[in-house]
Amino acid sequence: MDKKVFKRTTVTAALPYANGGVHIGHLAGVYVPADIYVRYLRLKKQEVKFICGSDEHGVPITIRAAKEGCTPQDVVDRFNKIIKDSFEEFGISFDIYGRTSSEIHAKTASDFFKKLYDDGKLIEKTSEQYYDEEAGQFLADRYIVGECPHCHYEKAYGDQCEKCGSDLDPTELINPHSAINGSVPVLKETKNWFLPLNEYEDWLKEWILEGHKEWRPNVYGQCKSWLDMNLQPRAMTRDLSWGIPVPVEGAEGKVLYVWFDAPIGYISNTKELLPDSWEKWWKDPETRLIHFIGKDNIVFHCIVFPSMLKAHGGYILPENVPANEFLNLENDKISTSKNWAVWLHEYLRELPGKQDVLRYVLTANAPETKDNNFTWKDFQDRNNNELVAIYGNFVNRALQLTKKYFDSVVPACGELLDVDKAALEEFKDVKAKVETLLDTFKFRDAQKEAMNLARIGNRYITECEPWKVAKTDMERVKTILNISLQLVANLAIAFEPFLPFSSKKLRDMLNMDDFDWNRLGNTDLLAVGHKLGEPSLLFEKIEDDVIEYQINKLAETKKANEAAQYKAKEIKDTVDFGDFEKLDIRVGHILNCEKVKKADKLLKFTIDDGSGKNRTIVSGIAKHYKPEELIGKDICFIANLAPRTLKGIESQGMILSAENFDGTLSLATIDRKVKPGSIIA
Repeated sequence: MDKKVFKRTTVTAALPYANGGVHIGHLAGVYVPADIYVRYLRLKKQEVKFICGSDEHGVPITIRAAKEGCTPQDVVDRFNKIIKDSFEEFGISFDIYGRTSSEIHAKTASDFFKKLYDDGKLIEKTSEQYYDEEAGQFLADRYIVGECPHCHYEKAYGDQCEKCGSDLDPTELINPHSAINGSVPVLKETKNWFLPLNEYEDWLKEWILEGHKEWRPNVYGQCKSWLDMNLQPRAMTRDLSWGIPVPVEGAEGKVLYVWFDAPIGYISNTKELLPDSWEKWWKDPETRLIHFIGKDNIVFHCIVFPSMLKAHGGYILPENVPANEFLNLENDKISTSKNWAVWLHEYLRELPGKQDVLRYVLTANAPETKDNNFTWKDFQDRNNNELVAIYGNFVNRALQLTKKYFDSVVPACGELLDVDKAALEEFKDVKAKVETLLDTFKFRDAQKEAMNLARIGNRYITECEPWKVAKTDMERVKTILNISLQLVANLAIAFEPFLPFSSKKLRDMLNMDDFDWNRLGNTDLLAVGHKLGEPSLLFEKIEDDVIEYQINKLAETKKANEAAQYKAKEIKDTVDFGDFEKLDIRVGHILNCEKVKKADKLLKFTIDDGSGKNRTIVSGIAKHYKPEELIGKDICFIANLAPRTLKGIESQGMILSAENFDGTLSLATIDRKVKPGSIIA
């Protein structure tokens, strides 16, 4: 079947949450690839609009406002400016960066909901939710804190445990309490409106699983997983005060669910940009819609939002959703709550003028189909060994030699030798290769092809050695430098989507006004006799002290997190001394220790407990100690604990250990020699 040809493209980038700044994970996952794609389409003179804006509703914003003693509007106003200014300085070329707290968005989202309601596309359901009687309000998932049923982390949220990553329902939490005041919430009935996703399941299977097999495997696979599990109705309203009021009778005190109103922000922002022609970008079948998102948003952009659009009617659906996986930082998961991130606004302040270096490194490490990793050492290496040593070196040599021998005037190209023909032959397919990769959202490989053009040029000028040839044959030098300069001019075009600041600087050095993408691959971009500008270094080396500062900054963050986690361990409820006296804690001497078969965490101890008979205790510390290093140690154990059978072994007591703030365990040992069986009092 022939591929459909579209007249224009609407490109959206996930709305960043106005609860904090933008970090490198966001950039690598969403904004850099989206910007590359949009710049590419613009270079091809295609009609495109790039839409984004702040997501400014939801519970985390109200929590932050409460902690800071300000209003939610104060929070979103502050971070909207930080994010918007950072994007602009970094060169993310949105046509509009709007916000979901605007009047036009509130009206657009309300009207959208009201149409679904009036058309009978929503269902009304009463369910039990946690209610804080002291605060007099229902609690959203993030307002409920308790013990994770999986890893037993004591500060898991009602929707997710940040320690083990498990998705949770608030009713699964052990000992749940309100994040507002610490009170124990009660379950109370409340009414909300749901989108019956189950009614769209067959259509979604046909549209995605049959109609969009070209989507990235990670996106297609996650969609299939959701669809295979049978979709359920999803609430489109919440019992909250911060958000867009639900526009129907009987919905007082309720707002639109943030994941209902946020994607409509794409539409409302387009309305703000193009009040008279926005429908062309959202309702014309000849418009292509592309969503750039991270993998945590796949379900909303591929299942929930398309179902909303389908239910409403009249809107186009996404042609592609090139979602990326996650980017880690120095081999650890990026965490905004732990400040384990490289924040864009801080990067721009601490490494001024290095926008393109970060764009290059994030694209080179793009987590397109699997999680990837950012390290400051790799950042330095890619800058020094690729941008400086390959791309920048070639450009500088070509321009400086032209200045030296021909007063910065493009010389004429003479007869071609085999070495010239080989370089040009190697270069001729660059446009087709880069285009194919960009058209299929393979930005990492596309940038690699652009850099390969610089490698060809660097190798060519090194092999030809015009500085030596100049001693005997200036006509030959003219040919070498003409070819080199044409390659340099092609680099200015090829790298424009990836490195816009450097490409602009290079075009200025070339006095190159025309850089139409369609001319990429031509060897006559610079006319004979064309006067070049003043050459300068395109990139500069990044020294060790710059990288050490960033690494040390992260190390301090890790120390602060460890200290905070240690302090956060709360003292358990007070017990009577009589209850403590019931525990018989004694000293045991480890005679033998071995791993329990088919149990990664368990060790089997044989200890001398002073009774004349050996005692067997099974303990879950296998990930923290090797069995052989424990033999001969004197440890503390509870002697009168009721026996338990673990993996078929009767464990007669409990060995005591201390849990460090980083989750590691350390056995409680005795620092002087005492007899086995000695009582610890």
